[in-house]
Amino acid sequence: MNEIRTIQPGGTTAEDEVGTLPHNIEAEQQLLGAILTNNDVFDRIASIIQSHHFYEPVHQRIYEIAAARIQKNALASPVTLKAFLADDEGLKELGGPAYLARLAGAAISTFAARDYAQMIYDFAIRRELIRLGRDISDKAAKVDISSEPRAQIVEAEQALYKLGEQGQSESGFQSFLKAVTDAVNVANAAYQRDGQLSGVSTGLIDLDRKLGGLHRSDLLILAGRPSMGKTSLATNIAFNVAKSYRRGLQPDGSEGAVDGGVVGFFSLEMSAEQLAARILSEASEVPSEQIRRGDMTEVEFRRFVEAAKALEACPLFIDDTPALPISQLAARARRLKRTHGLDVLFVDYLQLVRPATAKDSRVNEVSEITQGLKAIAKELDIPVIALSQLSRQVESREDKRPQLSDLRESGSIEQDADVVMFVYRDEYYKEREKPGEDNLEAMAKWQEVMERCHGKAEVIIGKQRHGPIGTVELSFEGRFTRFGNLVKPWQQGHGETDGF
Repeated sequence: MNEIRTIQPGGTTAEDEVGTLPHNIEAEQQLLGAILTNNDVFDRIASIIQSHHFYEPVHQRIYEIAAARIQKNALASPVTLKAFLADDEGLKELGGPAYLARLAGAAISTFAARDYAQMIYDFAIRRELIRLGRDISDKAAKVDISSEPRAQIVEAEQALYKLGEQGQSESGFQSFLKAVTDAVNVANAAYQRDGQLSGVSTGLIDLDRKLGGLHRSDLLILAGRPSMGKTSLATNIAFNVAKSYRRGLQPDGSEGAVDGGVVGFFSLEMSAEQLAARILSEASEVPSEQIRRGDMTEVEFRRFVEAAKALEACPLFIDDTPALPISQLAARARRLKRTHGLDVLFVDYLQLVRPATAKDSRVNEVSEITQGLKAIAKELDIPVIALSQLSRQVESREDKRPQLSDLRESGSIEQDADVVMFVYRDEYYKEREKPGEDNLEAMAKWQEVMERCHGKAEVIIGKQRHGPIGTVELSFEGRFTRFGNLVKPWQQGHGETDGF
């Protein structure tokens, strides 16, 4: 068996420094040798480790390039990798391309590859824990007026969450190679769904077509004037996502939601019971005011109970704590993801979230909240849908369709959001324009307009970072506070339904 030269990780020369952090260079060499000898080994260990789990930087680069080639169905061997690492200074220190050949030659057994991978991963986690512990200790020892102990706890919890979830507490620069691979995986997921969606489906066909589903790490703002149906649309989407939840193997080999998802709903305005009543009204087709009064026929009550039983299994979690600070909201979302999983998060509504610390102006407070929500979306890798109020200036215009400038404290909301949507129901305004009974001509015109807009709602996409803007028409049943897919005239009689 060829012998591999002993290396000091990262070019470190001091013996005592090498011994400070736990690692196993031999296990890394054995694993890389096994992969270069038999590329099939990669499929068995890809779900366990990533390149950053290797202690030796040269090994990180070898693994990254080998993984990229194997994922493209190309051979990864000492000969094929040689060209990619010819100018690598770290590899030159270890003997140049000949080191790759020695790795492959010294591989004892491909059978033990998973054990080696697990060992490398475990050592990487231990190193991160040591770094994290030192960092927490250093910050706590440093008495600084700008660093409150409460904020340090939230920060430490965030770092520990990332470590537990992703195997690293902080990520710096990543190579373009990895970014490209991730982008290809997202495109592949959309292609596998017949080129329709790369995100989670809202259950509303036309809205999905426009958005491509709810995308991971996106912050979506859903805004509207009172009585437009913001909360109704949010609960409709939340219910659609939760009821279609199906767990299975994802393209990267990990387990997770393959359809629908686990939903978290921060209801800062309504109680959990009121929100549940809304969702039950929609699912059972019993008006919510009848549910509140208990005024139901036997058939309606049976429908209501059946809907409640069906909803019991839905992975929909509601937190109705009022006036939550953004840091607490983030901590609770992290905890939910760790304990039950989390695929989509709703916040109803943005203006009721408190900033972590009081600011000198409301604009700065809202800015901190929107930045915090965007940070949650990126950190937990989920879409976050935050509801928002609109200013009264909408009411003073002839055309009351909202636009971006109508967002309250709009600057930061518009800037931080990936998608801004407005809910608009023309019927609501037209109802209030009813002419007197004696004016027959005006009454006839009004009835004609009311017929046209009855049972319809618009979702106006005012901003979309990754796609087109425009208007999506939906059906709206006020009695059940339910939005659905609108059947177009040319679809009549073709089996199109409202999607519920």
